[in-house]
Amino acid sequence: KPFARSLLWLLGFIFLGTAAALAFGGVLVIMMYDSYRYLFQESFLSLPGWLAVATALILLPTGVLAISIAAKSSRYQQGALMYLLLVLLCLEMSSAVLVQFYTVWMVSEQKRTMDYLIYQYNGTHSQGPGSRAVDVVQRKLPCCGAQNYMDWLKTTAASWHLPAESCCKMYSRCRSDLGHLEQLFQEGCLKKLEDWLHFVMTYLFWCCTVLSILELLAGVSNGILMRYQPLHDLRFL
Repeated sequence: KPFARSLLWLLGFIFLGTAAALAFGGVLVIMMYDSYRYLFQESFLSLPGWLAVATALILLPTGVLAISIAAKSSRYQQGALMYLLLVLLCLEMSSAVLVQFYTVWMVSEQKRTMDYLIYQYNGTHSQGPGSRAVDVVQRKLPCCGAQNYMDWLKTTAASWHLPAESCCKMYSRCRSDLGHLEQLFQEGCLKKLEDWLHFVMTYLFWCCTVLSILELLAGVSNGILMRYQPLHDLRFL
């Protein structure tokens, strides 16, 4: 019983601290979806992020409850803690499964969408959402083309002038042609986008996995403390 009480007290503080880490991962996923929305237009990529933010918010009262129970056991608080831990486990497992699914699925979708947008590109000053999305990606990452700057040759019929000035390192002084490669970004956008997606999703996956294990330990510790309560006093469960 003393060990279970001490462990629950420690886990309560860990829950309070890791709530910020989990919320950070969720916000990263949401921001990535907002930044590259046009590339993920047919997906629910932001869903794991919102689930992670909701989980982080529920973790705060869960941590407070765990600390309170460790200080002074209350059968009502113990029951409430068990319910919260169950809800958290469901949310985190859902987030972890969605993250794994999207990590695999998005790689192929990104390549297909990026190739299509570059092929259909109408110029930097075009008002088309596809053209603007390509420019945004190339400026933010920074990069040029899907694999590299040579991808633009497929859209201009052997022209040596790139239609996308967003490939330029210095936008105001760039001639955007293959005769001045030192002025262009050499790396492709697809690899950078995949690396960023992999980093964000892996971070969120491990946050959910580690927290799920800690919550199982908290549930076991709480269950040990509940054994010392008279059975008739637990009828409210």
